[in-house]
Amino acid sequence: MKNKMNKFTKAIAVLMLSVVAMIMSGCKPVEPDDGGNDNGQNDTIVDNSGNLNGHDYVDLGLPSGTLWASCNVGADHPGDRGVFFAWGETEPKGVYDWKSYKYGDCVNDCYVLNKYCTNSIFGFNGFVDSLTLLEPVDDAVRANWGEGWRMPTREECEELYQKTTWEWTTLDGVEGRLLTGRNGNSIFLPATGFYLDGELICTGLGIYWSSSLQTDCQVAGWSLHFDYENCHVCGTYERARGQCVRAVRVCQ
Repeated sequence: MKNKMNKFTKAIAVLMLSVVAMIMSGCKPVEPDDGGNDNGQNDTIVDNSGNLNGHDYVDLGLPSGTLWASCNVGADHPGDRGVFFAWGETEPKGVYDWKSYKYGDCVNDCYVLNKYCTNSIFGFNGFVDSLTLLEPVDDAVRANWGEGWRMPTREECEELYQKTTWEWTTLDGVEGRLLTGRNGNSIFLPATGFYLDGELICTGLGIYWSSSLQTDCQVAGWSLHFDYENCHVCGTYERARGQCVRAVRVCQ
């Protein structure tokens, strides 16, 4: 009986020492695993969705914290196409071609650029400015929605593609993709098509400009592209084409 009491007393002593050690070292009990669905905010989902300048933005729980607008620039509802822009231009127009393009031309099948050029082969009289990202003055989002908004970069488009689930669906009779983040929030990107010259074509495609220049092909900008089968980020679309834009919120 004495031996049993000694063992019990020792066990209590060891337990008390363990508790004291945990307190002294600042240890905390291990929290249960929530499956990683924490929006990057420890064990609590934080929704930073809101409104700026009359435009809603949605927190999709992206690792970077990037907040995406709920509608295209020029649209009143998520299913609206909105307006179209050439890359680097801030106003829509009737014809989208190289003759009307603000920062270049195509003469005798040769491209001539006067801004956003890193290769003298494409530059007017060898012009190079080494700019690879649209300046605020050439950002269609900033020009139309004001400070606090901008066009997404190629990297932000890739994150959106990789870190959300994409479902082909219909919203208010409009086909497109529903993108859902790991926190359960969603945005809808309508299939927009694009303008070539004065004609809207390929309306079963969704093609959205980023603010990033395709440096391997100076005449193109990077775009987020999708249809009912595939989604990817593509850098083959000529800057003079008219495409839609989805904004991102600038976080301080």
